[in-house]
Amino acid sequence: MGVAILQLVEEGKLKLDLPISTYLTDIPEAWKTVKVHQLLSHTSGIPDLVDEEEAVMIADNFELSWKKVLAMPNDFTAGAEFRYNQTNYYLLGLIINKLSGISFQEYITKKQLESVGMPLTIQSGFGASKELVPNAANQYQFAKGKLNNMFFSFPMPLQTAAGMSATANELANWVIALQNMVLLKQKSSLEALWKPDILNNGKTSGFSRLLNGYAAGWPVIVRNEHPAVAPVGGGRSAVFVYPKDDLSIIILTNLSGGTPDGFIDELAGVFIPDMKAANGFGMSPSGKALKLALDKNGYKNAYVTVRKLKSKNKDFVLTEIEVNDWGYQFVSQKRLKDALELFKLNVYLYPSSANAYDSLGETYAELEMYDLALINYEKALKLNPKNKSAEVIIAKLKERLKK
Repeated sequence: MGVAILQLVEEGKLKLDLPISTYLTDIPEAWKTVKVHQLLSHTSGIPDLVDEEEAVMIADNFELSWKKVLAMPNDFTAGAEFRYNQTNYYLLGLIINKLSGISFQEYITKKQLESVGMPLTIQSGFGASKELVPNAANQYQFAKGKLNNMFFSFPMPLQTAAGMSATANELANWVIALQNMVLLKQKSSLEALWKPDILNNGKTSGFSRLLNGYAAGWPVIVRNEHPAVAPVGGGRSAVFVYPKDDLSIIILTNLSGGTPDGFIDELAGVFIPDMKAANGFGMSPSGKALKLALDKNGYKNAYVTVRKLKSKNKDFVLTEIEVNDWGYQFVSQKRLKDALELFKLNVYLYPSSANAYDSLGETYAELEMYDLALINYEKALKLNPKNKSAEVIIAKLKERLKK
């Protein structure tokens, strides 16, 4: 979608910073001042045609959903926040239809898929074709403890956001063509495609802590080291392009919930060693310094190491979130004793944090040190009396300790 819009910009038919009312007239008054780039970055505030939680349209069919969404108030002021939205993509499709004189599907096929040479992608169609595609893998998801088939059928107007099926080779050819200025002709277009939109508060926002920005139809990883643009799809596929590193990685799975975006950075570390988590990639400078010291000297009494590092560097700062996430990373790796030391450190650094005590209590419980788990959960509940889960766990711990 983003490439198609930038192609129209290069053709002189469209400007990203103009209101969408420049190109679309039959829209509600509240939508008319929204800029084209705000549709692309999902910061428009326009209400959604689809209930994203339930993955269904907000009415029984597209026509009723469109009628309903036209009468709804905007969700927020344009540019105030990020919220992924199918209406944004539908409107972009209307703009492409109008300015190109052909349908969105035809424009993408002609301007991108055919020019790159992607016959299998073309054959798959837009939005989950029911046609038989030779050697295509079925899509699956876990539901109620077992594996189930998945199939999504999108009405023609919503195929602007429905995605396509492709092979890794064809996608690789598409990414190479994009970076070699085959699909776009100007470097400034590629920069505009991948530049994260800035909210009214001066920050970026996106799907998650990792995917923390959104550009012209592309999720973006905004960071100082090895930034990336990272399209993801259905929790089962991801394409990470590292513009500064001349590296792209494509992972396609057919399991919803496989979330390959969670491990592609680590794969990048095969080619760029300093991107390996073992080398502290993704951590703050202070976190990386602490990790190197603890990996060398051991995690026992980590707060002593922190004191030493602080005495040598006045800018040494660890956030509660970073230490907490680091601890849970160790929990997932079954390094419970090291995780315990990090959660102890967090309590030392943030003694007023209910969450710090909650994490420490949870780890003591995992290690079957139930008396210490109880002490920390009680502290967490005292700091945050609304923590209902802590109440439940405290009751269970007390029962266990009675036995």
